[in-house]
Amino acid sequence: MQVELLNDQGLASSKVDVPDTVFGREYNESLIHQVVVAFQANARQGTRAQKDREQVRHSTKKPFKQKGTGRARAGMTSSPLWRGGGRIFPNMPDENFTQKINKKMYRAGMASIFSQLAREGRLAVVDSLTVDSPKTKVLADKFKAMNLKSVLVIADEVDENLYLASRNLTNILVVEPRYADPVSLVHFKKVLVTKAAMDKLKEMFA
Repeated sequence: MQVELLNDQGLASSKVDVPDTVFGREYNESLIHQVVVAFQANARQGTRAQKDREQVRHSTKKPFKQKGTGRARAGMTSSPLWRGGGRIFPNMPDENFTQKINKKMYRAGMASIFSQLAREGRLAVVDSLTVDSPKTKVLADKFKAMNLKSVLVIADEVDENLYLASRNLTNILVVEPRYADPVSLVHFKKVLVTKAAMDKLKEMFA
């Protein structure tokens, strides 16, 4: 499998060979969907809290007599059928949304995403990506010269200058190979991988 090697102007100067074990796999839509959904679910926090019929404030007095009113019988106003009553299955702060994905499935799903990006021309290789100072404008001008607006950069090492220069750019994310996630790979329109990071990706997902 070969992908484009971009220069500083964002033009394809040549092509480089990449391992088929990571970038030449078949497209597995169901596996990719499962990996993406599991990643998003594992990032959720149980921040919602609702009350059941025991926790809501209510009177224990019977709202009306049992018979003769023509209405359905009722014992307490805390009933889930009543407005202001408790929930039957309330959401709790300790709710667990995690989904388990085997390591083998996760590696196969990530490799399938990388392979599809390479086939669609959304993945490219660069020699390296560095900035001399932690200035956002410097990095923004670099990507503007390369005609890239939405890009995920996977660098072998993110130094302090590169981190500080990229953290305030909304459509640009710079990460190390170990922090590459399926949601970001699918979200960004272009993925740039440095040559040194390519070897690490091969070790992780081959």
